[in-house]
Amino acid sequence: MEYRELGKTGLQVSRLCFGALTIGPLQRNLPLREGAEVLRHAFRMGVNFIDTADLYGTYPYIREALRGMGREIIVASKSYDYTREGMRKSVEKARRELDRDVVDIFMLHEQESELTIRGHWEAFEYLLEAKEKGIVRAVGISTHKVAGVHAATRIKEIDVIHPLINKDGIGISDGSAEDMLQAIKDAAAAGKGIYGMKPLGGGHLYKRVPEALAFVLQQDCLHSIAMGMYTKEEVDMNVSIFNGEPLTNEIYHKVKQIPKRLHVEDWCQGCARCTEKCPVGALAIRKGKVSVDREKCLLCGYCGTACPEFCLKII
Repeated sequence: MEYRELGKTGLQVSRLCFGALTIGPLQRNLPLREGAEVLRHAFRMGVNFIDTADLYGTYPYIREALRGMGREIIVASKSYDYTREGMRKSVEKARRELDRDVVDIFMLHEQESELTIRGHWEAFEYLLEAKEKGIVRAVGISTHKVAGVHAATRIKEIDVIHPLINKDGIGISDGSAEDMLQAIKDAAAAGKGIYGMKPLGGGHLYKRVPEALAFVLQQDCLHSIAMGMYTKEEVDMNVSIFNGEPLTNEIYHKVKQIPKRLHVEDWCQGCARCTEKCPVGALAIRKGKVSVDREKCLLCGYCGTACPEFCLKII
């Protein structure tokens, strides 16, 4: 496994980052031991970097997987909080539920521009205080927007940027893949640590996995790339590709056969709260029920957290 320094943070991270969203309650909702074992399998294969968030509900899996680990595993988390007290609680929750004194990276979740970052500045100032105290080691933002990357590049206090990037630009609503890639290159040149997300476009590029991953792996500006995984077969496939090793047809076929889709239960009341949560406008209310534009849907699962009736599931 290749390791790179994440910008100027001093953190040496595996090029493959384990995206923990997929194992948790917003997506596959694996039993605790099963999800933790998939994480441990990744650790055994050389992965030392996990991406999660307060929203994902995956801290228990990570805590279980880290029990007895004999080497450093770097954990990045994030929160939507915009107040100092809210962010303080989010950081303390992460420390408590991960059973860690220090959270390696903590970020503002899903920032769109300098305006939204400034709107969350009170929370970000707490992260800076936490960094000074040694509670977190690096701070930053995640973003689906080109404008978000540009804004974070200009803000000297930001150490890490977690942007959406894939070869087709799926999920980038304010520009193309080329626009995002140029913004990422500029950020890396400015010394920011960069780890990308959704290289498979939320699953839409699963039939072109080698091609899609070759695109992101060719980008030296990406110090690490987060991949959502929930089976050992997916871990094996991704590790093989990231290590430049031959990909067996057996593993690739098994992974390709796993279907994913956003499912809407019959009891949906059409309240529209999920449509406001969707980052790419893939949801709309039609005939009193939410309808999914499957060409746009990233399968991120964020909409599920807004549904008061738990109607939305990724299956």
